[in-house]
Amino acid sequence: MQGNAPTPDGQVADAVSGNWVDTKAPAWSRPYLRLSRADRPIGTWLLLIPCWWGLALAMLWNQNPRWEDLWIAIGCAAGAWLMRGAGCTWNDITDRNFDGSVERTRSRPIPSGQVSVKQALLWMAIQCLLALAILLTFNRAAIALGVLSLLPVAIYPFAKRFTWWPQVFLGLAFNWGAMLAWTAHAGALHWPAVMLYLAGIAWTLFYDTIYAHQDTEDDALIGIKSTARLFGTDTPRWLRRFLVTIVCLMGLAVIWAVMPNGSVLALVLALAGPWAMGWHLTWQLRALDIENNDTLLKLFRVNRDTGLIPLIFFLGALFA
Repeated sequence: MQGNAPTPDGQVADAVSGNWVDTKAPAWSRPYLRLSRADRPIGTWLLLIPCWWGLALAMLWNQNPRWEDLWIAIGCAAGAWLMRGAGCTWNDITDRNFDGSVERTRSRPIPSGQVSVKQALLWMAIQCLLALAILLTFNRAAIALGVLSLLPVAIYPFAKRFTWWPQVFLGLAFNWGAMLAWTAHAGALHWPAVMLYLAGIAWTLFYDTIYAHQDTEDDALIGIKSTARLFGTDTPRWLRRFLVTIVCLMGLAVIWAVMPNGSVLALVLALAGPWAMGWHLTWQLRALDIENNDTLLKLFRVNRDTGLIPLIFFLGALFA
């Protein structure tokens, strides 16, 4: 488990090269921004994209896009950045005794000594309060869902200690925005949003199993569980199952949302979204090499594009 020591300027080992935190942010802010994974933006995208899915399908459902939806989209983006940061800060606080033993994570701010636990707790509270201020601009049902989302966020860091399926708990937290954004537009939660939420959880199982394969050796030594360790060399077969689940559940969500009020053309265009997403996931499967960490990280990061593909079709269907 011997790895490289943290770099002198505190850069995290798996950060994006030349990222704005390490090159542009004031020196005093860098440890806190690294706690929030601002130097690794893919997580914010993966939290935000289900929000935009939910908003787009809600607009298709009642055929009533309005200017308020622009604020919902912007508010979700800001909230995703803040809550991803708060969640990652919480994760690093709870995992501080594990991260120092894993090569990829030992350079993070807490195990490397850049930030104390008390400072991290204060930073987490600031991010949560700012996110709450945004949430309070939505309707009451969406506010209630937003508060409820704290439960899976709080549980996730502990999941890998008691289950081989911590990626399910990550999916529960990361895709909550599909229901929240739908509700922010529609005023209540409906079944299409729940189906979309379940599709998102299957998507998280797909991409985070790929991501977790980077740490299987270290995780085995320190007793951390994951679907990557559980599946092992059988991972491609499981990923194919998740792929089929994603396409089917998202397709069902689209049909349920569009058929009541949308045109046939809108339905066809919207259904092309999960179909195209499925092909992109198939490409990832063909490129998968669970023994190559560089490939694993690249495939994980490309899921931003994977998630944006159906969104493009959903928005196109709005104008059909």
